[in-house]
Amino acid sequence: MALVSLPRAPLWLQRLSRRLCARLQACTGTMVRPRRFAVEMPDCSLTHFVLGDKAGHPDPRLAALLGPPGRSYALCVSLAPGKGCGPRVQAARMHQRLLLQLRRGPLQRCQLSKLLGYGPGDQDGEAQHGFLLRDPCDHPDTRNTLLKLLGSCQEAAHPQLAEFQVDSQGLLWQRLWELQGDRQVQVDCACVLPALEPQLHPLLPDLLNSAVFQDRDAARAVLEECTSFIPEARAVLDLVDQCPREIQKGKFQVIAIEGLDATGKSTVTQSVSQSLNAVLLQSPPPCIGRWRKIFDEEPTIIRRAFYSLGNYLVASEIAKESAMSPVIVDRYWHSTATYAIATEVSGGLQYLPPAHHPVYQWPGDLLKPDLVLLLTVNPEERVRRLQGRGLEKTKEEAELEANNVFRQKVEMTYQRMENPSCHLVDASPSRETVLQKVLQLIQSTGH
Repeated sequence: MALVSLPRAPLWLQRLSRRLCARLQACTGTMVRPRRFAVEMPDCSLTHFVLGDKAGHPDPRLAALLGPPGRSYALCVSLAPGKGCGPRVQAARMHQRLLLQLRRGPLQRCQLSKLLGYGPGDQDGEAQHGFLLRDPCDHPDTRNTLLKLLGSCQEAAHPQLAEFQVDSQGLLWQRLWELQGDRQVQVDCACVLPALEPQLHPLLPDLLNSAVFQDRDAARAVLEECTSFIPEARAVLDLVDQCPREIQKGKFQVIAIEGLDATGKSTVTQSVSQSLNAVLLQSPPPCIGRWRKIFDEEPTIIRRAFYSLGNYLVASEIAKESAMSPVIVDRYWHSTATYAIATEVSGGLQYLPPAHHPVYQWPGDLLKPDLVLLLTVNPEERVRRLQGRGLEKTKEEAELEANNVFRQKVEMTYQRMENPSCHLVDASPSRETVLQKVLQLIQSTGH
């Protein structure tokens, strides 16, 4: 068959086409319509807005947050094209790098808030994490500094910068900017309009298998994406791959003990294991515990994949040890899922997934304990115990101590866990009293 060569388009038309394609690509970035956005307000409530072509007055709270005095900017990290968890891992790492850079240098003058972009369909994979920055002094260099920061991103799907302005009629507009050489170019403009609050938090469709992993393979796939930049990820995967997938609990009881900081969890687990002549295990297990600090510095999706796989390593040990003696587990899957949910779901208690949501269900391929105990203490006792502890804390433990709303979200999430649920134990009294309560509960539940 003969090939027919078509005549080339004129040079001016080729240049125009390239410019139009570039403009289209610029306008299909992070902040493009008809995406919706949720901003976490200072009172831990969420305000939602959408970008539209028609003018309209925004929510007064949003106008107060985004309008003068000062100037507000926004950026979201979009997902690169591709299947699997690779794009999510890349986006999470970019988000974390931006966060670290926004907290350094001249941008420290800006006030940071959480911003979430999501699609109108609330479908899996649509959520985009970002930042709302408010420069109270409206410094003339802020926009250029932000544009240079975003321009330094090497990823294909790098964020674009949105700037909010109020016109003479009191309407709120979002202008999308990008850096073209040394020039700041506006590539889009839209009116900021109020949006109805969705029935559930817009992040929930993405929560499963991006922060809470429902099976071993989902968590494993995330660490597989990390082997090129986290050498320890390969070592974790090698250990996990040595664990059989089909395991069964032995004839002896398995009891998981959970608890926030300063609840005496370590003391209780040791005392109970001694009283029952049981084997004491912990998650993550020592074989990967030495890499905990490395993964604690990574974004949620990577950090939670590490802890999730740690649970499967512990499960393999539980299967072996429970054939010979009782087993006490210091933290297990409930802890991994609880901190992921409380960290990722922005806003206050009212935005947590409702009771009986699938995110609270135990993974089908993970060995279950016979009983899960959740140690709690009253606020006054907790403060007393925290004083002078001098122990090294993870980021989440430090936030528990400083952020009362986060602590409440962790406690509520623990209590919504199901299949198995958590049995609450007041750990405020003396160690001997708490030990007797725990042993009585174990006996009364038939274990």
